[in-house]
Amino acid sequence: MTTHTALRLHVPEPTGRPGCKTDFSFLRVSPAGAVRRPPPDSPAADTADLANSLVRVLDDDGRAVGPWASALHPERLRRGLRAMMKTRIFDARMLVAQRQKKLSFYMQCLGEEAIAVAHALALEDGDMCFPTYRQQGLLLSRDDISMVELICQLMSNERDPLKGRQLPVMYSYKRAGFFSISGNLATQVIQAVGWAMASAIKGDTKIASGWIGDGATAEADFHTALTFAHVYRAPVIINVVNNQWAISTFQAIAGGEGTTFAQRGVGCGIASLRVDGNDFLAIYAASQWAAERARSNNGPTLIEWVTYRAGPHSTSDDPSKYRPADDWQRFPLGDPIERLKKHLMVIGEWTEERHAQAQKELEAEVIAAQKEAETHGTLLDGRVPSAATMFDDVYKDMPEHLRRQRQQLGV
Repeated sequence: MTTHTALRLHVPEPTGRPGCKTDFSFLRVSPAGAVRRPPPDSPAADTADLANSLVRVLDDDGRAVGPWASALHPERLRRGLRAMMKTRIFDARMLVAQRQKKLSFYMQCLGEEAIAVAHALALEDGDMCFPTYRQQGLLLSRDDISMVELICQLMSNERDPLKGRQLPVMYSYKRAGFFSISGNLATQVIQAVGWAMASAIKGDTKIASGWIGDGATAEADFHTALTFAHVYRAPVIINVVNNQWAISTFQAIAGGEGTTFAQRGVGCGIASLRVDGNDFLAIYAASQWAAERARSNNGPTLIEWVTYRAGPHSTSDDPSKYRPADDWQRFPLGDPIERLKKHLMVIGEWTEERHAQAQKELEAEVIAAQKEAETHGTLLDGRVPSAATMFDDVYKDMPEHLRRQRQQLGV
């Protein structure tokens, strides 16, 4: 009788825990400029190698190298740098405001600012983004979105455009192509695919861009979205932000061990890229490639953005309990703001003095917006939308049972 070795269940573990340094060798980092750039109309199967490598443009000296280097005008790069700086300042101020109990909850995108800001440059008016809760850069990079209004939503005050019906950070701006954020994991990706299919059915020219974190790719909706996107060649970009952590769960628990999240797209017949999510120029180039592919009826693209969640998951989280405190400082892909700043200085379009001045101006802008928003109330003073507003904007004619409930509440 054959004797078999006892079976063992494999449970992935991160390569670093509090008290020891993380081994980041699992990242598979390609040299800057080394990854080929195929034509945007290439068959999906021809991108298999791109799902295993890492598209990078900026090298360690701050130079833009390789086939993905785009001729972005320096003014657009400066605008991108300022937008990232503003996003980081905004996050820091709102984190302090939450600790002061002026708002109930907040989520930063510290270390991930480049992904949303650079991606926005590749989109056009009328395109629709279906974001998660770390894409505030899509809004903060625009000139037509009031920062005061954003803060009023965070504080759920009298000027909250959503009337207190959404958790703070779950913005909604139809005019800016920013679909209402949902707290349910992965729902936005299948919604993005559906919106893109509708755009194609109507014969429109607009594309969709859906966002999801590494952890949420374990949800069934994500896989359903990939199937529909492939079958109907939906004009959509599916962005997987791999920031290594889903709250306290390492990305390997969602299936990232020994493979990449980009490979899931290839397996579903979708063109896929794996990109340095802290490289502003690489993000723009990959986003532009995917947008051109979608707009030319060549189908969807899945992009895995490799980055690092530098801060806590939210104001309810303490990352020191599950990962080394210095992980972000040791992350091989660096700080997106510092990398773009270095590039601009290398090409003679930025200086330390201009950077310090921009920091000062942006801090003043954010502080002024916060002060104005607070005149409409904060969580501390209770100046929040009336309970009566929960009955508004749902039915054209309010049903009798809701009318009775409103009367019972006395509102």
